[in-house]
Amino acid sequence: MQILVTGAAGFIGARLSERLLARGDAVIGVDNLNDYYDPNLKQARLARLTPLPGFQFEQRDIADRPAMEALFKTHRPSRVVNLAAQAGVRYSLKNPRAYIEANIVGFMNILEGARHYGVEHLVYASSSSVYGANTSMPFSVHDNVDHPLSLYAATKKANELMAHTYSALYQLPTTGLRFFTVYGPWGRPDMSLFLFTRKILAGEPIDVFNHGNHRRDFTYVDDIVEGIVRTLDQVATPNPDWAGLQPDPGTSRAPYRLYNIGNNSPVELMTFIATLEQCLGREAKKNFLPLQPGDVPDTYADVTALAAAVGYRPGTPLAVGIANFVDWYKDFYAIS
Repeated sequence: MQILVTGAAGFIGARLSERLLARGDAVIGVDNLNDYYDPNLKQARLARLTPLPGFQFEQRDIADRPAMEALFKTHRPSRVVNLAAQAGVRYSLKNPRAYIEANIVGFMNILEGARHYGVEHLVYASSSSVYGANTSMPFSVHDNVDHPLSLYAATKKANELMAHTYSALYQLPTTGLRFFTVYGPWGRPDMSLFLFTRKILAGEPIDVFNHGNHRRDFTYVDDIVEGIVRTLDQVATPNPDWAGLQPDPGTSRAPYRLYNIGNNSPVELMTFIATLEQCLGREAKKNFLPLQPGDVPDTYADVTALAAAVGYRPGTPLAVGIANFVDWYKDFYAIS
């Protein structure tokens, strides 16, 4: 298949592109290579992809309507995975307009391209952040998610609503994946594992929010990628049992599906830090802080629906995943 992957220079997008190329798909990778975090890391990920047979890269911004129209017209991908987005909860408090441009305007351009050029299946990144003020655990795609706590979360919920509209009006098959705290080699520098590793190795204190009382459903990147590939291969279909009197948020009469994609095993933040300390052979200096605006105390993914649909089974233990990240970090930054 010819597959368009947006955010192809990103953490998940680069790993997904490698996986698709390895099985023989052609990949059109799109990324604007912005400076939200170190562009050198994005370039390094791209450098691994560029020599691979079947990979083409286009530096474009998904919020650029003419550029995206031209891309769909030229390449006419059979399937699309949209991972390009402005990420980060705390950054959305300072730069809200970046989220509207990338996550709303950009996603609109993806939907229009998919609609007009016959895309067979659109898979897109949503987020566990959409659960917002929900406290019922584990989080289920059958739960209501109308109380976001950050603009980032609101834009991801909006993506799900926009996708449903296109599925209903134009019979465009769409599947949204709510990612739960992805980690692993080549990860983003603004995420906790990267931040903690850098600071511990530098002898600097790490900020531990909510006084360490967080729980997160940490999910290894390869488990995430396996779930994306399986989902991409299973085109979304209508739910014949869907009823408007008791509407199921995770399905529809339209070819529309939502799934959680997580580890289904939340970990205490202090356990996560202790595991990292063991892998680094150093103890962290900890700066305990209150819960930050926009954050949720706990995340816990119910992945029953995804397991039933595509056989999703995350299998990477936390200690193995963190050790893999530490090995990569030391190699990439030449730390003995």
